Amino acid sequence: MAKTRSVPDLWMIVAIIGILAIGVVMVYSASAVAAFHDYGDAYYYVKRQLLFATLGVGAMFVTMNVEYTAWRKYAVPAVLLCFGLLVIVLTPGLGVVRGGARSWLGIGSFGIQPSEFMKLAMVLFLAKLLSERQNQIQQFTTGLMPPLGTLGLAFGLIMLQPDLGTGAVMIGASLLVIYVAGARIAHLGGLALVGLVGFVGLIAAAPYRLQRITAFLDPWQDPLGAGYQSIQSLYAIGPGGLVGLGLGMSRQKYNYLPEPQTDFIFSILAEELGFIGGTLLLLLFLLLIWRGMRTAITITDPFGSLLASGIVGIIAVQVLINIGVVIGLMPVTGITLPLVSYGGSSLTLLLTALGILLNLSRYAR
Repeated sequence: MAKTRSVPDLWMIVAIIGILAIGVVMVYSASAVAAFHDYGDAYYYVKRQLLFATLGVGAMFVTMNVEYTAWRKYAVPAVLLCFGLLVIVLTPGLGVVRGGARSWLGIGSFGIQPSEFMKLAMVLFLAKLLSERQNQIQQFTTGLMPPLGTLGLAFGLIMLQPDLGTGAVMIGASLLVIYVAGARIAHLGGLALVGLVGFVGLIAAAPYRLQRITAFLDPWQDPLGAGYQSIQSLYAIGPGGLVGLGLGMSRQKYNYLPEPQTDFIFSILAEELGFIGGTLLLLLFLLLIWRGMRTAITITDPFGSLLASGIVGIIAVQVLINIGVVIGLMPVTGITLPLVSYGGSSLTLLLTALGILLNLSRYAR
């Protein structure tokens, strides 16, 4: 193992803090109108965002200073606990339905989303499992099927909620870990075809998903229904131009664009800060992903390399899907923009994971 560095990756810290700061500002700007209308307090959402951001930064500082190898022994208990929570959340009377999905556990306005925890737990579990079975990963039955079976079970439970967006992020990040571990391209390619057939089946099984696909192809077929969010998102991005309308000057946040502080916060950012503001945010994400992948490539410990790849994968896949949806390149799905969108448990958990990544960067050559 490489000698411990005196400090974590400073460029990674700059990217994290920069994205988080933009997120806090944009949560206030995007949510102030709705917050005042619903709660009589324009600062309702941003105060909660600041609270969870503070807790998350504190957790990031802790995990940044805990040697990453300590997490290896918690991999199996963590994934088992998350499986238990996924079962509990599906139990009528225990799971809370929000946005049409039974994805939450909690009381009142406070809640946690077990599927968010499963994303990190699955990456941690796969990093441990595959680092210990490197000589078997190219064998389909003994090397590839055990991790894929665990992954498939978790995805199935998440789809019962249903939450296709979170499930897709977990699948994407996990497959990156499996690929980095040395799985054969032929095996992954064959499974990708099977997965594509299954994905088509999932879409066909739920009419609302099929509506989202048709709305993606032509949102103007149903401008007040399935195509509404896509159209309103583009109405926000278009007028932004090069420099935007100005911070706080969005028009679409006046009850035109649903939930502007969560899934479509990038639309409001592009409307208010324009192409320059949107590009700055994307460059910060690219900086974070680049430094994270650099850590994964240069660290000598297989477990650390796979864990870093998985954490970066969670961020990269989530950013790709969210931005793709917002600009109309993907069908609408419920995915937030990491560190930017309003959220409690997801924001705190992601900052905790980034703390682990920062600790891993101490060991990068």
